[in-house]
Amino acid sequence: MASFTNRIVRAAKLDVEIYEEVEADKSAMGQAMAVVVLSSIAAGIGSMSTGRPIYLILGTVGSLISWFIWAYLTYFIGTKLFPEPQTSADHGELMRTIGFSSAPGILRILGVIPGLAGIVFPITGIWMLVAMIIAVRQALDYHSTFRAVGVCLVGFVIQLVFLGLLLMLAGSVSG
Repeated sequence: MASFTNRIVRAAKLDVEIYEEVEADKSAMGQAMAVVVLSSIAAGIGSMSTGRPIYLILGTVGSLISWFIWAYLTYFIGTKLFPEPQTSADHGELMRTIGFSSAPGILRILGVIPGLAGIVFPITGIWMLVAMIIAVRQALDYHSTFRAVGVCLVGFVIQLVFLGLLLMLAGSVSG
């Protein structure tokens, strides 16, 4: 457990070496998924400050689905559309590194404290984006951070559109 906790902390600290470590460690998939689940549950709990219990479920499920979509988009965009000559990655490597880039999202649980959701969610969102850029750069063996930024931003925009549609659907279901 200490190793798992240590990996979460190092990923949240944006330690480049942890992303290399989990990229190479095929047994880390379970840990990466656990980070995503913890981050997603934290988002669901943090969303409870709205006073609508449906957001616990929608926040959790929405986070899981959007992470999965973003991971697949990133793999496709990074390996098929914008690879560098040395880019060599499989989907598992990206899933593990991107999973750990969700570590800062665990702090979204603080959104349950009245008045904090509007601060915590944007800060952790940016923090996770920076972690994702590092994860993608390492997993895809990019020399260019700018290329990793581009890959992440394209996937992020598509993922945000998806989340927006999900929230609109939730509004029409609950309202």
